[in-house]
Amino acid sequence: MSDEPQLIDGGAAGTGARPGIDDGNHDTPHRADGLPAGRPAKGRKGRPQRTGWRRLLPTWRMVLGGFLLIVLLIAGGLVTGYLLVDIPPANRAAIAQSNVFLYSDGSQLAREGKVNRENVQLSQIPKRIQHAVLAAEDRDFYSESAINPEAMVRAAWNTATGKGKQSGSTITQQYVKNYYLDQEQTVTRKAKEFFIAIKLDREVSKDKILEGYLNTSYFGRNAYGIQAAAQAYYGKDIGELDTAQGAYLATLLNAPSAYDVVAHPQNKGRATARWHYVLDGMVKKGWLTRADRQKMTFPAPSDARVASGMSGQRGYLVEAVEDYLTSNGIIDEQTLARGGYRITTTIDKKKQDAFAAAVRDRLMSKLSPKDRKVDRYVRAGGASIDPKTGKVVALYGGIDYTKQFVNNATRRDYQVGSTFKPFVFTSAVRYGSTTQDGQTITPDTLYNGDNKREVVGPEGPTGYSPANEDDVDYGDIDVTTATDNSVNSVYAQMAQDVGPAKVKQTAIDLGVPKNTPDLHASPSIALGPATASVLDMTEAYATLANHGEHGKYGLVEEVTKDGARVSLPDRENRQAIPRSAADTTTSILQSVVDGGTGTAAQAAERPAAGKTGTAEEDKAAWFAGYTPDLATVVAVMGQDSNTGVQKPLYGATGLERINGGGYPAEIWAQYTSGALDGKPPAEFDLRLEDGASAPDGSQPGQQPPGSPPPVVTTPPTDAPPDTSVPTAPTDTPPTLPTTPPTIPTPPTDIPTGGPTTEPGPGGPGDPGGDPGDPGGPVGG
Repeated sequence: MSDEPQLIDGGAAGTGARPGIDDGNHDTPHRADGLPAGRPAKGRKGRPQRTGWRRLLPTWRMVLGGFLLIVLLIAGGLVTGYLLVDIPPANRAAIAQSNVFLYSDGSQLAREGKVNRENVQLSQIPKRIQHAVLAAEDRDFYSESAINPEAMVRAAWNTATGKGKQSGSTITQQYVKNYYLDQEQTVTRKAKEFFIAIKLDREVSKDKILEGYLNTSYFGRNAYGIQAAAQAYYGKDIGELDTAQGAYLATLLNAPSAYDVVAHPQNKGRATARWHYVLDGMVKKGWLTRADRQKMTFPAPSDARVASGMSGQRGYLVEAVEDYLTSNGIIDEQTLARGGYRITTTIDKKKQDAFAAAVRDRLMSKLSPKDRKVDRYVRAGGASIDPKTGKVVALYGGIDYTKQFVNNATRRDYQVGSTFKPFVFTSAVRYGSTTQDGQTITPDTLYNGDNKREVVGPEGPTGYSPANEDDVDYGDIDVTTATDNSVNSVYAQMAQDVGPAKVKQTAIDLGVPKNTPDLHASPSIALGPATASVLDMTEAYATLANHGEHGKYGLVEEVTKDGARVSLPDRENRQAIPRSAADTTTSILQSVVDGGTGTAAQAAERPAAGKTGTAEEDKAAWFAGYTPDLATVVAVMGQDSNTGVQKPLYGATGLERINGGGYPAEIWAQYTSGALDGKPPAEFDLRLEDGASAPDGSQPGQQPPGSPPPVVTTPPTDAPPDTSVPTAPTDTPPTLPTTPPTIPTPPTDIPTGGPTTEPGPGGPGDPGGDPGDPGGPVGG
């Protein structure tokens, strides 16, 4: 036998002999590594070694070590950031520059941006106002630290998951952003804000931070600080405001311009809801008793007092341009208010002056407020767009921005009336719609135009019977004649035939905002209860003028700051509706100007297409028209400047009624003539629907000489479903306050009744709708 130790097989373990050595005990088997057979191998210090997938898992020491390393890195970063970031001097808001607005030719339109601020001490601001601000922005301000990590994480998560950009900032952070930094949403700026807020919270008292916040925050109306805001909205010093008024100022901090219910009456619901939120927060924190809370009513602010530099049309133009920049996300509202921008607009000075002259000559010169009270209510709005480029070339907001603050070109609280009817016919061509008896709808299609004819659906009578103007029975008439005379009964039936939901979609595709108030999918949509703005309707008519090709309107050519250009969104053009649908609509709107309710537009001495419209109770009269070169909409409105309540225009300028074929069409004609002076008249190039008659007298189905071949209309495959639900009438039409006029002009379609169950259009102080007519039939 060899003298080397031998591995012994067999025998029992546990005899006490050294493992693996032949010590004479052959009972215990051993392995070559010295361990008894069947026992796992051990690592250092006798620990078993991990095998298989377990070797991939980190040990508890590795986890603990990694965690401690992360903690040390974060702590080191916080300490380093705290030491490196100093509290900087105040930003440029304290020395804000003016914004310069230019006409499209580079000449100066206005200079705006002088900061309106009057600093006050915290002791001058009543506790009730301080508490309102805290309830709105940071209810735990005095008990929390300078930052709120939970809120920051929640805001970041909501932003990342598409719930919209949200702020997780405390009042301290907001003050740092307002006073020391800028409004850029960058990681660097947020990091600086974080460390400055921590350092400021350690070095400055909470009262001083709140005082600085209240003196630097922007409240709209060019008011920086709560004292300037008190004067701008209520004409009082901050110490004179009551709790309800203070809560409204606190509401403005969330969205300064949007919650100004005077400038944007359509947003009053949102502003009121935010105001209630503030007051409820005060009650929850014990700063206001529930009994006092119940007694409060919404404190409507006064009209804005405007600097004289914004007089005339300048203020309206500046407001519209600023709203365009901020609402399209081009420049943040507070950043814009700090100034330093050079903004070249699309406004053509020649055309702008022509618009103001037309309103003055055709309407304002005929008013006599001293002799007729109703003349005090008259105001006008207008907009003009180049159909090919989408540029707004002129905008008429009112007689003077310092006297009538609300922009009549952009407000959305007056019914558009029968200017909506062309969208019904456009839908019919677009979708290849037919009448109830299966006839394709063309300009020559016959309809029954009797007064109060009941609208008929696939299941039979619907119970909806709109009245024509002056209760006129027209009998069987074609669509062109019904458009010429703006016959309500025909267009309500046509809307039913096409499908109200499809009509609504066509209006949206043409350019009417989808959130337009009272844009409901029911047969009464044809009569125009919707309250789109003048500018909205101009965009829609510009799409018709541009053969159905739509692009969002533009108000700005170029923006620079410190010599560098600010990027602007590209205008995305698309074929919103088939060309044949737009062009065939143009052909029947030419007939309206040639021999219908819009003959006054002939004074422009150019080929033109257009449509008149009148809101219920004569509260507004419209003319929407276009040439191949220019789309323009004019509205004459009635409103009490003292109360904001919409008023009928019966008797204004000494006439029994104001209608779209009167002053609006006359203003349109004079403006269009002046705006296009020196430019040769252009003829419409139309591609018509099969079966349509061209305005030049060619036979149905034929095209004018030299025109391209027609485009076959195919209904889009994604046409919206018809979800309209006609409803029964509830009452009889109202009686007009005056007798019908005896004016030798083409007929108009002022409504006298016609019930629906849609909500009324509303408006400041206006419950909406005629008696027994919640939807309010409206006409031209």
